[in-house]
Amino acid sequence: MTAAPDEPPTPQSHLTPLPPPATLYAWFDASSRRHGALTAVDLGERGVRYDELRLLAEEFARRVLRVTGAPPATVALHAASGLDAFAAYLGALRLGARVVPFHPGHPARRTARILAAAAPDLVVTDTYGPVPGPGVPVLRLTAAPQGPPAPPPVADGTGQAPDLPPLPDDADAVAYLLFTSGSTGEPKGVPIRNTQAVAYLAHTLRTRDLGPGARVSHTFDLTFDLSVDDLFATWAAGATLVLPPPDAFALNPVRYVEEGRLTHWFSVPSLITLARRTRALRPGCMPTLRHSFFAGEQLTLAQAECWARAAPHSTLSNLYGPTEVTVACAAYRLPADPAHWPHTRNGTVPVGTVHPGLDHLVVDGDGSPCDEGELLLRGPQRFGGYLDPADDRGRFARVPGPPRGDTALPAGPPGPDLWYRTGDRVRREGGVLVHLGRLDHQVKVRGFRVELGEVEAVLRTCPGVTEAVVVLAPEGGGTLLAAYTGDPGLGPALSELAAGSLPSYMCPGSVTELERMPLNANGKTDRRLLLDLLTAPDGRTAAPVPVAAAR
Repeated sequence: MTAAPDEPPTPQSHLTPLPPPATLYAWFDASSRRHGALTAVDLGERGVRYDELRLLAEEFARRVLRVTGAPPATVALHAASGLDAFAAYLGALRLGARVVPFHPGHPARRTARILAAAAPDLVVTDTYGPVPGPGVPVLRLTAAPQGPPAPPPVADGTGQAPDLPPLPDDADAVAYLLFTSGSTGEPKGVPIRNTQAVAYLAHTLRTRDLGPGARVSHTFDLTFDLSVDDLFATWAAGATLVLPPPDAFALNPVRYVEEGRLTHWFSVPSLITLARRTRALRPGCMPTLRHSFFAGEQLTLAQAECWARAAPHSTLSNLYGPTEVTVACAAYRLPADPAHWPHTRNGTVPVGTVHPGLDHLVVDGDGSPCDEGELLLRGPQRFGGYLDPADDRGRFARVPGPPRGDTALPAGPPGPDLWYRTGDRVRREGGVLVHLGRLDHQVKVRGFRVELGEVEAVLRTCPGVTEAVVVLAPEGGGTLLAAYTGDPGLGPALSELAAGSLPSYMCPGSVTELERMPLNANGKTDRRLLLDLLTAPDGRTAAPVPVAAAR
């Protein structure tokens, strides 16, 4: 496969021609020695140099050895983003452990289930209270307020610093383990090996203008796979990761860009909508940005236009990729001149072309190649199967043949010849892929098959609409419920628009105006919570989304 024309390789004079390091940590270690005096992390009040961050990671690795005695196989990181968490993440990788990030703000019951599945040898936390889950050793990053000081970071019982093992070089070892939402309600563990992470990093550094002097945003929680790009692409390139002021980017990314002097932005598209609602995105208000990337959900052309006006000197790229194919596996860079932007049928920016070196197919329900259907992927970024092998069922396919006909697949981990079924519907338009939505967003209403994304695309064409989301209420044979954000009082106009554009079975039974859409921890629209809001038990169609719930 050839390089994507919309994502041209950028020569990088700061990159070494030597073979790439074999592990995620080795990428950081090599960069930290090459760029030791440069700033790796900007905390706002001070900067942390690359050599300092490496020493912090090594010191933390020694703290771990004081507790575990030998390098642990799995370390659970129960901490929010920050310097301590970064040092702990890197320190665990330095010991060759796989890292399992958890957020302290997530529900304790879910955290306990994930900890039980991950079976860590050590839990590292930045909290002071008990850690949910099974009884395993706990290492606290900080001492409790007014409590005894934290233990010395590098001394063992003999007063000597424990020896660190050689740098990890096992490319097949799992680097990190993330948990995604499962259709059964149980989180599914996605192990990503070093070889898969390295394949992603190698492509990213070849195709991005990222290096010393670049100042990069950090908008993703460590439990979100896109944070791997935030941290490790930045550090592998010798750039600076700039932490946001508290809550600054959630509603006003402009303040974050201005105060952090950011050159590179990466977030979910929902942040554009939040900033539009507060009227923060004024034309030309982010002149320092040179490159902007969005991923995690569909990026609409309207969102892209708004961002492009606010960051006139920035390229604008839409990335796509499931967690199972390591961060991102396709990209589309919009032309500099908006007059040359594509006009897709659903009003979204294309996800573009798949990375060179990865194979992809678009297949119909019979497993035959087509121009509109499910996207299948395989190649060096594809993971080797879920933590629980039972979750592999139905997720891999051998084509030709029905993608769901996997009963004849061999037992054991899925081999590299098998295709991963993304569950995403795409269409080829103008030589690139356009994301249409999830297969599980295809619903039936009165026996008719309905694509929720098609209904949403119609509603978004109404002037004054910022967002439009449609969900199915299953009661009574299924009723479509729509919610929108934007100008007040558009409900009747949207109902009329739907009636004039769609068959009756595709028209929402109600249209509700919301202050904002509910978002999950990763900043994506939370459709389950939205359905709960739109089917409130007190007889109301919905209540405005509270600010706390939306965040």
